[in-house]
Amino acid sequence: VPHSDVFLTLAKTAEGTSCFVVPGWLPDGARNGIAIQRLKDKCGNRSNASSEVEFRGAIGHMLGDPGRGLRTGLSMNHNTRLDIAAASAGLMRQAVALAAHHARHRTAFQRLLIDQPIMQNVIADLAIEAEAAAWLAFRLFAAVDRQERSESEKLLARIGAPLAKYWVAKRTPAVVVEALECHGGNGFIEENPMARHYREAPLNSVWEGSGNVICLDVLRSLEREPGSLQALLKELHAASGQDRRYDAALQALEGDLPELIRHEGQARRLTERLALMLQGAQLIRHAPHAVADAFVTTRLAGRWSGHFGDLPHGVDAAALARRAVPELA
Repeated sequence: VPHSDVFLTLAKTAEGTSCFVVPGWLPDGARNGIAIQRLKDKCGNRSNASSEVEFRGAIGHMLGDPGRGLRTGLSMNHNTRLDIAAASAGLMRQAVALAAHHARHRTAFQRLLIDQPIMQNVIADLAIEAEAAAWLAFRLFAAVDRQERSESEKLLARIGAPLAKYWVAKRTPAVVVEALECHGGNGFIEENPMARHYREAPLNSVWEGSGNVICLDVLRSLEREPGSLQALLKELHAASGQDRRYDAALQALEGDLPELIRHEGQARRLTERLALMLQGAQLIRHAPHAVADAFVTTRLAGRWSGHFGDLPHGVDAAALARRAVPELA
């Protein structure tokens, strides 16, 4: 069975649970004592096999301090959570591109789907979601690149990773389902790539901490590292002064923060609001005005249903939908 050359695993030692690096192959070319018992029958993500294993005299090398295996493992979660946010954003974009391409070529009632206002609204709304996810991921990767030179960037990356992981991964299944629906019944056929995306979409919300775990991590970070909140607010204020609605949403958020942080049961609401504001900040600063305006109008300033195709009158959905159609060489 194809597998990684190196594994990280936890094992009990005299000092407590410790982290070990376990190679698949030994220096003399022999297999290490890793016995695969079975491959798990997952509903998706099948090309990335998950298995149950037994270690039979396997050789491992301790990583980190003895008895601090959990802490060692958790220290790697930061980067893997960012990976998940970026992967989820990529899956969103692929789903939107497929839906937009289908709408560009599929005709119904003597008109292309992409020319029909209701489909334009759906495609445009999906595209806004995917672009916001991508900008959020890119900004946090930039923070990681700069964290050795800036404490503020380090703290932003620390709080931003769980925010992005939770929100982008949580929104991905909704995007994929709506994009699948744009294809009609053909989207639910296995020959269509949307079927695979549909099965893949929920997984990233589970990996590296499910929703509640991630949101509690956000709370802990805000409570234990007050500087992380200041770094986040600094990033949000960098986009102020360009959209009154964004500024009002930021002011409201700052007023609500003490109460949201105080109550564990509000952790998801807190995480969602912080993530949306961080996405809005990136779009205002970097994305085309039409994209940022539509995002702020719906996600931050308006009555947002959370469903797609709910852009209000006045948003140029036709232009946004056309922009989402992939350009093929």
